[in-house]
Amino acid sequence: QVQLVESGGGLVQAGGSLRLSCVVSKSIFRINVMGWYRQAPGKLRELVVVISSGGNTNYAGSAKGRFTISGDYAKDTVDLQMNSLKPEDTAVYYCNAVLTTGEGTPSYNYWGQGTPVTVSS
Repeated sequence: QVQLVESGGGLVQAGGSLRLSCVVSKSIFRINVMGWYRQAPGKLRELVVVISSGGNTNYAGSAKGRFTISGDYAKDTVDLQMNSLKPEDTAVYYCNAVLTTGEGTPSYNYWGQGTPVTVSS
């Protein structure tokens, strides 16, 4: 059984900061990739940033320079430090993890329940 639990969302003023955290309970699975996506009202879910077990990152253009991901594959946690927040960052933020039981085995995509972030102007 795999579960992803997010925390850290809330209400913040523009220019402020929030730190989101996600804990992955993964049983026997190995985590290949962890990261964050978001979905604003009326919009599709979109990438924020992901980080591989090797430390490679992929940031969305809107997150570059403002957001920083940190993944701890020993603790099965991934955090998102969000600075200089803008009203357009308002969305539900979802933790994501791609897991496998081993090299060459099928991968499984898991999502957290989401934590809402509201940035006021």
